[in-house]
Amino acid sequence: MALLQLYYHPFSSYSQKALIALYENGIVFERQVLEGPDSPASQRLAAMWPMKRFPVLVDGERVILEASCVIEYLHLHRPGPVRLIPSDPDQALEVRMMDRFFDNYLATPQQKVVFNALRPAESRDAYGVQEARDMLETAYAWLDQRMSDGRKWAVGDTFSLADCGAAPFLFYADWTHRIGDAHPHVTAYRRRLLARPSVARAVDEARPFRPYFPLGAPDRD
Repeated sequence: MALLQLYYHPFSSYSQKALIALYENGIVFERQVLEGPDSPASQRLAAMWPMKRFPVLVDGERVILEASCVIEYLHLHRPGPVRLIPSDPDQALEVRMMDRFFDNYLATPQQKVVFNALRPAESRDAYGVQEARDMLETAYAWLDQRMSDGRKWAVGDTFSLADCGAAPFLFYADWTHRIGDAHPHVTAYRRRLLARPSVARAVDEARPFRPYFPLGAPDRD
């Protein structure tokens, strides 16, 4: 069996999503850290995937794109004791639904605010940033109501694919647009996620890169 290779950056939320899945099941892999466009790993990534987005998993001749698909691939081909996708089809559908929620309504607006801060001042989009913040606020409110039923994780009491994405996305979303006291169930869920060993490991590995957060990393977490 070939040794898996993961092309990623430790500070990337989507990279952390894949890392958490790998750490959950103790899967051995070769780290291909993307240290800039001229680094050997970045050049190899560009040659096999011209979009140059990451993470990308390589298993022999197979190249798997997108964090959710990486986790699905691990579930199929490198299964471990922690099943991140339930065997029950209806539960699996709910996990995938929540995975899309965290991708589309937390990660996407959060990154819009961050990417806007990286633009030159004359090219910034104040209207778009406000739209993104409004979407985050709506997402927090919806998630808070969902988590108010006493569930531990996104889909009941079992850690899943959905939580692999929720962990980094809520981590950075709170830095970008504070969750606040109005959403106590989301705050508690974020705290549980950060206490999970696989998540804590991914967060710790990204710690040296915090000075690069364009909005200014808070002195917490």
